[in-house]
Amino acid sequence: MAPTPEILSSASETDVSKTCTTYNLTPSEFHQLQTRASAAKATAYCPYSHFRVGAVLLTRAGIYISGANVENASYPVTTCAERVAFGKAITEGHRGFKAVAVATDISPPASPCGMCRQCIREFCDLDTPVLMFDKDENYSVLRLEVVSFACFQL
Repeated sequence: MAPTPEILSSASETDVSKTCTTYNLTPSEFHQLQTRASAAKATAYCPYSHFRVGAVLLTRAGIYISGANVENASYPVTTCAERVAFGKAITEGHRGFKAVAVATDISPPASPCGMCRQCIREFCDLDTPVLMFDKDENYSVLRLEVVSFACFQL
């Protein structure tokens, strides 16, 4: 059984400091991931579900790449925020990611869907942190190896 992620507060210096130490992030990187993921969800196109999701990737080179979900009346054509961000990153030539963050308008924090977990696994190491922010700026964080348990691999 997968562990239930702890819900932390981005307003707590102790929580943020512990997260940064554990996942090799600076406080500035943490806050940029949070701010940019939250801002990205404002660009979501979701007229059917009204479920906004923003995602941001931090490359090992220190570049932030964002994406938002893009819905379609034919739901299978919908693209999740994480996959939009990775599509943008990969087509711009970026490889090597330090962290992934997602933000939604619900609480508690939502984790990436199965398809997005598989996408993240394609491009990230198993120790990559996946930060999940909720509507109240609380967050959970897990390493990809936990989030993507038993993902498909060739």
